[in-house]
Amino acid sequence: MAGLAESGSNPDVDLLYDINGLAKDAPHWLDRTVEFVGEYGLLLAMVLLILWCWWGVRRRPGGAEEAASSVAALIWAPLAAGVAVLVNVPIRGFVERPRPFLDHQGLEVLVSGKTDYSFVSDHATLTMAMAVGLFVAHRRFGLVGIGIALLEGFCRIYMGVHYPTDVVGGFALGTAVALLLSPVASMLLTPVLKAVDRSRRVGWVVRSRAARDGQRDGFVPGSRTEVAAEERDLAA
Repeated sequence: MAGLAESGSNPDVDLLYDINGLAKDAPHWLDRTVEFVGEYGLLLAMVLLILWCWWGVRRRPGGAEEAASSVAALIWAPLAAGVAVLVNVPIRGFVERPRPFLDHQGLEVLVSGKTDYSFVSDHATLTMAMAVGLFVAHRRFGLVGIGIALLEGFCRIYMGVHYPTDVVGGFALGTAVALLLSPVASMLLTPVLKAVDRSRRVGWVVRSRAARDGQRDGFVPGSRTEVAAEERDLAA
């Protein structure tokens, strides 16, 4: 399997050189920015996006069942990322694909010290798993998350630490784990969050006080009034 990366006459390697070649012509400050964004920034942005979505979802007027189900879907997003990375451990060990800069000369490597195997990309797996999990919970936020994941994949190739197929494989793995295990995760997490919702101390994790007051004041989940309130909360 290690021979997968040895040939330089294939589209995967050609695309690697094309994208990584942009780093050679870019100013130094841009390379340093992409290095930080691709290594840490986009992962942080994805976590903040999930937290932003949770902040809006918990403020929506509605019943305990709906609130618990929505928050369960959001909690599954980072959990799916963790599960996907664990699944990647045996995949990497089986494929044993070296990093591209070990087999190909002339690459502009922006991050040093990468000694583990290349296929599949952990960063691509993490971001896409969180993005797809977020999409299941909230379509608009999920689309933004998918955009972040795609940008993460581009950055990993630009930085010279992954082949394009490493990134595509990470996207596929993250998507598969997030979608296939979502029903099981919802079945396990929703009852737990219903119990949390009933707690006076930590019930705010599922529904804010304003959401509970809205339910008592006669908001109907899915009504125009409720939808308008959600849009105001997410825009705030």
